[in-house]
Amino acid sequence: MRVASGSLSLHVAEDGDASAPPILLVHGIIGSGATWNWLVDDLVDRFRVLRLDLRGHGQSDRAPGEYTADGYVADAVAALEQAAGRPCVVIGHSLGGATAAAIIQRRPDLLLGAVLEDPPLGPATAGQSASLEGHALLDGFRLLRDLIPQLQQSQLGLDELVGLISAAPDSSGDATFGDVLLPDGVEAMAMSMLKVDATVLDPVLGGTLGTFLDPAVPWLVPTLLIAADPERPDSVTTVEAAEHYASISPHVEVVVVEGAGHQIHNERRARERFRSAVMGYLGGLAST
Repeated sequence: MRVASGSLSLHVAEDGDASAPPILLVHGIIGSGATWNWLVDDLVDRFRVLRLDLRGHGQSDRAPGEYTADGYVADAVAALEQAAGRPCVVIGHSLGGATAAAIIQRRPDLLLGAVLEDPPLGPATAGQSASLEGHALLDGFRLLRDLIPQLQQSQLGLDELVGLISAAPDSSGDATFGDVLLPDGVEAMAMSMLKVDATVLDPVLGGTLGTFLDPAVPWLVPTLLIAADPERPDSVTTVEAAEHYASISPHVEVVVVEGAGHQIHNERRARERFRSAVMGYLGGLAST
């Protein structure tokens, strides 16, 4: 299905009974709704599962120059209002997690709860600047900014790209993506790279993405924050930020997945722990 975010047309994949409670899944930067394909089977018996492609990603419209925090939040709000149609749970990874966290603060009326997977929460103190400078992911983003347009112009096939990604070193430099990620996670990455507008990375690299969160505002819906191991070089959620929001919010649970990097839900060593945490959280919501 399609929803409108201003003048943009966004793609939302839909599975399950139209009368079931909705749940919205939101991907990270350079990703797409395909990153959640594996999770649909776990959710579809109980939920109407909605997978949003944010602007510039997947099958949604491109919007050069409009890849900002406020733009992404507007996209998710559009999906919640037009596709979900009633308050629901949102699950977001990285950029999608920051977007979901912003909606917790700005439009809690649209949510029953949220799962935030290793999101960039920004500083825990007002007035501090948010920056990924020096972070292990930035080198990968710089490489992808140049590589993605070349891949798309070359019309490389999906299977060929899966092979290239599988053999490429991951952000730790100690293993390949094929070693770290499950095969369907590599395939979802390849599918997303063939569709994404590479300029979505420019605000991230240039520090102009904008602000998602106000550190003075608590999260007033039940929230599960799943963080990567802070010892991993590609982990994004900081201990300080996680502790800050948990301390000012009434219903926040923080789970740190030991040994996991940033792509927790697609990692061989971490997916089952991610799945268990999410399903336990959803079961708890259902019982309240």
